[in-house]
Amino acid sequence: MIEKSVRPVKLSNIRINDEFWGSYIKLVREQVIPYQWEALNDRVEGADKSYCIQNFRRAAGIEEGEFNGFVFQDSDLYKWIEAAAFSLEMQPDSELEEWADSVIDLMEKAQQPDGYLDTYYILKEPDKRFTNLMNNHELYCMGHMVEAAVAYHNATGKDQMLNIARRFVECGMTHIGPERGKIKGYPGHEVLELALIKLYDLTRDTRYKDFAKYLIDQRGQKPLYFEEEIQKNKNDFGWQNSYNKFQYYQAGLPVREQKVAQGHAVRAVYLYSGMADVAAASDDETLFEACRTLWDNIVNKQMYVTGGIGATSNGEAFTFDYDLPNDTNYAESCASIGLIFFARRMFEISKDARYINVMERVLYNGVISGMSLDGKKFFYVNPLEVDPKACEQDPGKTHIKPERQKWFGCACCPPNIARLLSSIGNYAYEQDRNRLYMNLFVGGEIHTKLKNADLEFKVETNYPWDGKISITNNKPADYELAIRIPDWCEAFTLTSSGKSIPYETERGFAVIKKEFDFGETIVLDLVMETKLIAANPRIREDIGKAAVQRGPLVYCIEENDNGPLLQDIYLDPKEKIHVVYEPKLLGGVNVLTTIAKRISVEDWGDELYRTYKEYTYKDQELRMIPYYAWANRGIGEMIVWVKTFMSRGDVI
Repeated sequence: MIEKSVRPVKLSNIRINDEFWGSYIKLVREQVIPYQWEALNDRVEGADKSYCIQNFRRAAGIEEGEFNGFVFQDSDLYKWIEAAAFSLEMQPDSELEEWADSVIDLMEKAQQPDGYLDTYYILKEPDKRFTNLMNNHELYCMGHMVEAAVAYHNATGKDQMLNIARRFVECGMTHIGPERGKIKGYPGHEVLELALIKLYDLTRDTRYKDFAKYLIDQRGQKPLYFEEEIQKNKNDFGWQNSYNKFQYYQAGLPVREQKVAQGHAVRAVYLYSGMADVAAASDDETLFEACRTLWDNIVNKQMYVTGGIGATSNGEAFTFDYDLPNDTNYAESCASIGLIFFARRMFEISKDARYINVMERVLYNGVISGMSLDGKKFFYVNPLEVDPKACEQDPGKTHIKPERQKWFGCACCPPNIARLLSSIGNYAYEQDRNRLYMNLFVGGEIHTKLKNADLEFKVETNYPWDGKISITNNKPADYELAIRIPDWCEAFTLTSSGKSIPYETERGFAVIKKEFDFGETIVLDLVMETKLIAANPRIREDIGKAAVQRGPLVYCIEENDNGPLLQDIYLDPKEKIHVVYEPKLLGGVNVLTTIAKRISVEDWGDELYRTYKEYTYKDQELRMIPYYAWANRGIGEMIVWVKTFMSRGDVI
């Protein structure tokens, strides 16, 4: 049976306080959310204007003026509200709640009598609603509105935004669906599908589940709705001459026939997340099998070592299997976040830790890299190799930025990062009837109810810098504790009072089944070694190179530590790599050091080419920092995949 038997522990029952994630939660609450509020109100000096809240004020009739920004500008506010909601659920904040309530009032004033609410169409093209589902993001904005409304209701108990969202959804359902006379359409940019299941889970109104299932099942069916829409409404089709065509929108084939992740990467993983949700809500084995197939294609053939996805800037898209260039890639922050959404849903159905292993890789590398350590600058694109001169002068690399930006006209990534980090507790701790799952190693205090037990426990850890995790039960209870053993870990111990305790291994989890005493502490000690990672030789850019990983963290080398011309550096696999914690560097990080080889260029002079002879090398101490922390000390070169050098002197 396909169902979700695992659910997140409520955020209100989790208090995160460890050094790593506790600092991120505090940063998001105290700096990121207020900063983004200023950005949405166009009050950040030197940043691109958002126009987002301005558009709502104009749609509400509070001020005069036209619509500004992208057609999907409304969604930035909805993601900000969702981030605020998660923060409020963990820690009440009257000022933050007032900010959110003020813009929800704007939404209510802007909403049309039939429930419609999209500021672009209200202000600019009121006679063209639902005429360009492929390109103009109405249903995408609707989806983010629904997600925010559900989260805000859960956090505050208030129904105002929930009622606004339900009215907009029901407006959509009067125009779109399988019934005679309705548009047989679906979103060009997916997210509504998964949002509708959240709305169904909250309200138990089966109309929302049925609408989500329709949007999934109708996608890619012949006659193709997007073709009909283009012809009827004379809409542009920018991907007509591309390889993907309608698969850019994941709409060229019915979803159960799609075997390879194609097209816009964010749209794809949002769709796949919705597919998993609908599969679970409707017990659809064939749909879940399609999810498994697409998951395997992504993580086995189209994912970067950092967890990034989307190899090309042309359409922010997947390309083909094993095409993973490092200095022209896209790896959008939103795509990494979407992959985490997909991972959690696959885990909640399968209870298989392999999905959480990928989630951890993405979270510690491909997501938090998208935000500066002070929470005020952001990456849209997350490259694995950067030369600042190329970013400025090579037309094929101008999408790569060597430093994070204050804001973007297209600002989907910053509030997306905020809402994910605000809800990290939901990903770390989940439960079923009588089992608590520790998916991620996040320190704090957790309490929740299982079928036969009330749990209160404290988690203490210095993860990801070391692999020791202590779990202290503050209430006696008889339950099952399932602790994920990461795929990077080759050895571990589980003890209580210094003695080994029995456990069962289930799909990547160590499961302890016992009656826990008051004050009993379980200690998981993961052996955390530094490893050189090789890529499948089908990835042509990484042949003869290695990435360095310790625990969940992928490392990189920066010009700031190692000088320019990083391409001249070779790792020696036989040299020992040392680990040193530097508390004052980049918020406190483990720095890796080793002796590397660097090509001597002094004997080349001005020659561009010469008859081949072996390079000469000199030793250099190499310093490596976690990839997520790069570009926080100024502009410079950066590389993740480093050439390797055998001790006998042969380049491999």
